[in-house]
Amino acid sequence: MNYQLHNPWGKYLTPPWPGRQPKPRIDGLTMVIDKGLDLVTTEQWLSVNADHVDFIKLGFGTAPLYPTEQLLKKIALVKSYGVDIYPGGTLLEVAVYQNQGSALLSLVQELGFTYVEISSGTIDMDPALRRQLISEAQTLGLGVLTEVGKKDNGALFDPKSIAHQIEDDLATGAYRVIVEARESGKGIGIYDIAGNIRFDILRSILNGVTRQDSIMWEAPQVSQQQKLLITLGPNANLGNVQPTDVLALEATRLGMRSDTFRLSVQEVTTHAQVASIP
Repeated sequence: MNYQLHNPWGKYLTPPWPGRQPKPRIDGLTMVIDKGLDLVTTEQWLSVNADHVDFIKLGFGTAPLYPTEQLLKKIALVKSYGVDIYPGGTLLEVAVYQNQGSALLSLVQELGFTYVEISSGTIDMDPALRRQLISEAQTLGLGVLTEVGKKDNGALFDPKSIAHQIEDDLATGAYRVIVEARESGKGIGIYDIAGNIRFDILRSILNGVTRQDSIMWEAPQVSQQQKLLITLGPNANLGNVQPTDVLALEATRLGMRSDTFRLSVQEVTTHAQVASIP
């Protein structure tokens, strides 16, 4: 099914960059980081953006800080718009550190979250325990996102080890695996200290996995989103997107922002030039 612009635009315009999947989709997932939007703001924001968002992450350890009634309403509200919602992975890491990992998974399910994130960005986690938590979450009916990489920008980031962990998580049952970049996108994961993509690291990870579309790349900066889409195509999975950047990101995915529109123009021009060669 082709992506259709909302009427009246769809009567006259076709997205210049083809291939974007509409919801429900399995590729081109967009995960938004929510650092504490209130209910009114959340509903207004969803009414505009929900068609272009697949996951909302209640970032860091913010979920327990909501008044319980407000949290339950927020979870229900997000789900009513067809968007999955989950608490940030650091919250589970705190629980694991306090020997409450399994209990937290049960609570996440009881509260109505649809997914859980299993990560070891701050603590070290035994591989057997990581697999156990993935399996337990699935048994509870939760979808599972895992995350690879450390939050400390001084920690080793070995692309071969990262690729191996991605493969292991997927084999255990993770739906997608997120590559850590924090909220800054600087000096961590696939990004250098200035926030530029280290394409050698990116390529090494991609070459080490069976399914490249199984990866979600945290890309908090707009420039990072643009470069990843240009490199990987309109259906790259992107995470840690700011709520205010969602429509701009979707326009980029559709080729309706100069950076990606230019690709479509160049492609058409190239095809025309080739066709004209005697």
